[in-house]
Amino acid sequence: MRVFLQLFIVILLCLIFQFVLFGQTVIAKAEPTPSAERYILMDETTGRVLLEKNAHERVSIASITKLMTAVVALQYGNMDDRIKVSEEALQTSGSSIYLEKGDELTLEDLLYGLMLRSGNDAAKVIAEHIGGSEEGFVYLMNETAAYIGMTDSHFMNPHGLDEDNHYSSAHDVAILMQYAMQDDLFREISSTKSYHSKQRTYPWKNKNKLLTEKYSYTTGGKTGFTNQAGRTLVTTAEKSNMKFITVTLDAPDDWNDHISLYNWGFDLFSLVQVEKAGIRDFDTDEGIVSGQVPYDVKLLLRHEEQDFLKNNITLYRQAKDNKLGVMSYYVADEESLLDVPIYQTVSEEQTVIEKWQQWLTTLFVVDKDD
Repeated sequence: MRVFLQLFIVILLCLIFQFVLFGQTVIAKAEPTPSAERYILMDETTGRVLLEKNAHERVSIASITKLMTAVVALQYGNMDDRIKVSEEALQTSGSSIYLEKGDELTLEDLLYGLMLRSGNDAAKVIAEHIGGSEEGFVYLMNETAAYIGMTDSHFMNPHGLDEDNHYSSAHDVAILMQYAMQDDLFREISSTKSYHSKQRTYPWKNKNKLLTEKYSYTTGGKTGFTNQAGRTLVTTAEKSNMKFITVTLDAPDDWNDHISLYNWGFDLFSLVQVEKAGIRDFDTDEGIVSGQVPYDVKLLLRHEEQDFLKNNITLYRQAKDNKLGVMSYYVADEESLLDVPIYQTVSEEQTVIEKWQQWLTTLFVVDKDD
């Protein structure tokens, strides 16, 4: 009996010890099960896909189409332009900011109405103003989509109402959101909970409940719904210097889908510095070459991935645009997580002007071709 009791205590202590050591890891590794038919969780900084399901399927995306409308307007428009509302814009069906004949709003006001209240009428007015016509604006939308690498998308209108040959994918929407978040004004608009135009007697409250009430780490996003597309949602969130993008398409429980995906990502990943900015030596067939790493390199990694990180350095035979080569970071056999340029260092023989030119290039030049 005494032996049995001792054995029981030993087993119990082992179980308790195992739970203390590994319990949190097991919980963190359990993948969420979203309601969405298609979804993606992406690292905003590098574009690394952390979790996905049917993310490349081409489907209707409803009003998250307006992300592209906002991007094109920000690229081609003047925010202070005052725009008169056309008769045709007033006939646009669906969600509205209730524009009236004779209204005259700034482009900035219309962008807030577009993003916060999902105004289809605002989308129509913006399109007519920027593109000269809705057709001209749609051309710019598709040109922009091709430029930023959206390979599963085609737009037919600026508002997202269901239409033949108007489609995108969860992955493409995430790429679009990543691109859009590089614009300061877009980030400001997307993160605004309430906006009061001087042309209105009441404020516009953001429809993105994840931002306004449900998840404190949310930094922006856009809602959408049509009968064909179902509920669509794209959001961004930031915690512990990690920035994520989540897209769900046809998701009955989208708010909770996004929360569960974000919590999973924030629990499982960490932002790890793998290289410091500065001058370092690189081994080549011709000897040691000094190169400039332009910034601190940080990667989003699973906790268990940190021991398997690889760094592949490619040096060019001749410098290209002041670049000596590139450092590529991998985990196991995955695609490159990040490519970091290696720049030439300033030699004593260079003139003062050349040194200034190289310094400015190191700070500001970002070459995506290599």
